Amino acid sequence: MLPLQLHLTLPPWVGEVADTRKRYLSDEERVGLAIELARQNVRTGQGGPFGAAVFHEDGRLVAAGINRVVPQTCSVAHAEMMAYMLAQQRLASFRLNAGGGRFILATSAQPCCQCYGATVWAGIDELLIGARAEDVESLTTFDEGPLPADWVAQLERRGIAVRRDILRAEARSVLAEYGQAGAHY
Repeated sequence: MLPLQLHLTLPPWVGEVADTRKRYLSDEERVGLAIELARQNVRTGQGGPFGAAVFHEDGRLVAAGINRVVPQTCSVAHAEMMAYMLAQQRLASFRLNAGGGRFILATSAQPCCQCYGATVWAGIDELLIGARAEDVESLTTFDEGPLPADWVAQLERRGIAVRRDILRAEARSVLAEYGQAGAHY
């Protein structure tokens, strides 16, 4: 019999780190949350060193995600994908900004090729990034996959503002911690 349902979960500690009562108003607060999610994911051993969060323009946290590829045996369970899917489910919209308002994705590291593709269609207006892909590849064993050479310009042409290197040193430290612990995948 074919499976007819997919069930992906986040560990309960995510709700303790991601404060839904707080307004995350600055880029640094938003990326800082993504980095802290990544850090806790590494320290608890429940997935890769990546965290992401979707915010409404008013600073309200809509959804958070962490890398859950191995624990969930699902190659698409990246932090950005988890955050997108949970936000879309919460807002009951496959395009987050379809109902009005602006939405922001903050991520601890530059999206890989999969998450880049999802970013095009997810309905976000801003992408905030901590570490760069070269940081991920030099500090861990991850392959971020191919992106267009002008990937930032491609997103901006689609109305998605991109800001990089936000708390980059902090994001790199999480990647380094993970990389020094040895390959998990």
